[in-house]
Amino acid sequence: MEAVEVRALLKNMPISPQKLRIIADEIRGVPVDRALAVLLLSPKKGAQLMAKVLTSAIANAEQNNGLDVDELFVRSVQVNAGITMKRFRPKGMGRMRKRIKRRSHVVVGVAQRG
Repeated sequence: MEAVEVRALLKNMPISPQKLRIIADEIRGVPVDRALAVLLLSPKKGAQLMAKVLTSAIANAEQNNGLDVDELFVRSVQVNAGITMKRFRPKGMGRMRKRIKRRSHVVVGVAQRG
């Protein structure tokens, strides 16, 4: 019997995917209680946002599928690029510079061991 994977999705997080992938690599394959501890103790801004998605995935697994929270681990974390907002900033001698504000989509999947 294959383990069922329960997911949570958060779209348009106001942080670049490059910064979030560093955090995603830290929690992939780790039990959820340890992953939450790593995220809550991390000083990075993206860690707090990732903890929000992981908490939602844990709640989905418990409420919708009746899985045991103590047996859950982070099975997959996907970080994809969202929309890119282009803004312009005035510079010297009447010129403009483009500023790119990147956003991310995050999918966290948790499954039960065994």
